[in-house]
Amino acid sequence: MNYGKGVRKEKRLFGLKEYTFARSLEQADKLLHGEKGNVILGGLLWMRMGRKNHHTGIDLSKLGLDQITQTEDKVEIGCMTTLRQIETSQILGSCFGNILTDSVSHIVGVQFRNCATIGGSVFSRFNFSDILTALLALETQVHLFRGGTLPLETFITLPPKKDILIKLTLKKKAWKTNYQSHRMTATDFPVLAAAVTYGEDQWRICLGARPSRAILAEKAAALLPEKPDEKQIGLACEQVVEELSFGSNQRGTKEYRQLLAGILVKRGIEDICR
Repeated sequence: MNYGKGVRKEKRLFGLKEYTFARSLEQADKLLHGEKGNVILGGLLWMRMGRKNHHTGIDLSKLGLDQITQTEDKVEIGCMTTLRQIETSQILGSCFGNILTDSVSHIVGVQFRNCATIGGSVFSRFNFSDILTALLALETQVHLFRGGTLPLETFITLPPKKDILIKLTLKKKAWKTNYQSHRMTATDFPVLAAAVTYGEDQWRICLGARPSRAILAEKAAALLPEKPDEKQIGLACEQVVEELSFGSNQRGTKEYRQLLAGILVKRGIEDICR
């Protein structure tokens, strides 16, 4: 295409040479490793905003991996399950309270959440991810085609590697949960996110959008008894700030996030103790 004087040439943002529907996970894995530029597609929401050209886009939507199911001791979430399904799932609500609903309800809008998949959200390991923060607080297991099954807290520390995230499993407990976040506007990325859970005599505290990736505050959680008093809650909140690192970006300073961390974790613990 020729551009005349004064006409700005548009930048190409994203490209696929070929697009294919996988007929099985085995075929998808073979395709993924068959060409350097081949890639697994999720909801194509963040990927299409990039500028990278890929060879073959592999669609998993015909493999029945878009279901939320439960057994006696766990809940399974297929990789192609949308964030909207997670938001409205009665199974997740009955097993884990409002933590997962609250973690996705501010993500852009319903149309976006109807397309964004849990597989793409988790595999991408975004620093700003609300859902990653909530899942870390729920003893989530990640099931990979080649990498096997491993805890989410282990998976997010691994370097990026070609693989297929098949599903997530969440352990059933008598969970008490809470999710808090602070945003500049309702649908913006969080300035800071905090997930607090309690189950089987164990507290879990997770902070995300620090602005670095979500992480568990294990030392802070270990300070909490089953029914902490005000002093014990205060000590745990102080430990969160001491234990974890916080940084600055366009949404907030390090000091602002440290202040928010204590406030959000305190609210979460107090809500669970009510």
